[in-house]
Amino acid sequence: MNKNRICEPRLSRRKTQRRRGAATVEFAVIAPLMMVLTMGMIEVGRMVMVKQIMVNASREGARLGALPGVSNSEVVARVQQELAGSNVSGVQVNVNPIGLAVAAAGTPVTVSLSVPSSSVSWLATPMLQFSSNLQASTTMRRESD
Repeated sequence: MNKNRICEPRLSRRKTQRRRGAATVEFAVIAPLMMVLTMGMIEVGRMVMVKQIMVNASREGARLGALPGVSNSEVVARVQQELAGSNVSGVQVNVNPIGLAVAAAGTPVTVSLSVPSSSVSWLATPMLQFSSNLQASTTMRRESD
């Protein structure tokens, strides 16, 4: 025998087949977990994106509402215009004070938005069912004439 020769471990055909079976079982155990985690990240990412879109829309509405001579309906139209390209529907818009067109200079103008979190999913059947609403609100002072 040659002692300098390195012995290479050889797997029999039967052991190789068992290893393939083990890999298949491992994949079968891990694949559903990975799918759930991936879909969960998609859902949470969508919630964060919608929240940011709503913050931007409320800010734009409050900026318009702070100008003199602007009515509540104009503010609501501006907010809906900001939301139009984002595929977010069912958003409730509230502008305070109600009589914005006649509000005095320095009056705080608040634009609040709310949407059910269950209606903003990208998935056909939402995985995460939240019972709360996504909300955004911005307050600015009314400018003088």
